[in-house]
Amino acid sequence: MSNNIKQQIQADLQQAKETGQLRTDRIREIVKSAVSQVASEFKQGSSEVRSIVKDAVSAVIENFQEKGSELKDEVTASIEGALEGINSKRHESITQTKTDIKRLQAQLDGEEEQLQQEVDVILAEIEETGKEKPASTKTAIDSAVNAIKDSEEVGLLKKRYAQLQAQLAIVRANMAARYGGRNMEVQDYLDEAKHWYDKARPQAESVAVQVEQKRSQLEDKLGEAGTSLARKERQIKQTLRELLLTAADLFKDKEPTTKEKERETIHK
Repeated sequence: MSNNIKQQIQADLQQAKETGQLRTDRIREIVKSAVSQVASEFKQGSSEVRSIVKDAVSAVIENFQEKGSELKDEVTASIEGALEGINSKRHESITQTKTDIKRLQAQLDGEEEQLQQEVDVILAEIEETGKEKPASTKTAIDSAVNAIKDSEEVGLLKKRYAQLQAQLAIVRANMAARYGGRNMEVQDYLDEAKHWYDKARPQAESVAVQVEQKRSQLEDKLGEAGTSLARKERQIKQTLRELLLTAADLFKDKEPTTKEKERETIHK
């Protein structure tokens, strides 16, 4: 098995070299194809699979060993190809699981929206009963209802949840790109990150200039990542890493609540 995969890879590398197509992306595809064919016969994570990966990378190293210290790009391409090859089946399972999660998330969103509508109706009915009460009682009822409607704590929790989901989607995009995910899978995570980012984003007029600049940077990075992915550039991994750092920097900023703003005004 060891000799077979080595011979196949070396033969394919030689053929690519003769036709002038021996670029790093071609090396990655050659290793990926060879590893995926053989690895499908073994259990994920088994010693046989690990041995296949080592043999595949060794085949590339032996083919380019004359390059010495300049061998990094070829080794990187071989490792990436090997990881994509052994993880192809697993990514299919991940994609199916993600589809199921999306369906459940949509169901959950619908149920939460229905719950919110029912609460709004109840609060409206409570407000209506207050109209028949004395002025002081009506004022107290209206104040209580408005306090529930405009709860800063609930709004902040929703915002923080959306921020975490956006960051998590970016992390998953990085992981998928680094460990052999398909372009479609990475793009799906980027779309998910944008969806949650939009949910977390407050009205622009209520955001400080510095924070708004960081938000603009995040939007630019999201767009840049999608463009790099569409062009199949190796730069996508660096772009995704920068996107993750930008998101982390943005979401750590804590925008002051109304109460905090009031306290600041009093102190001034």
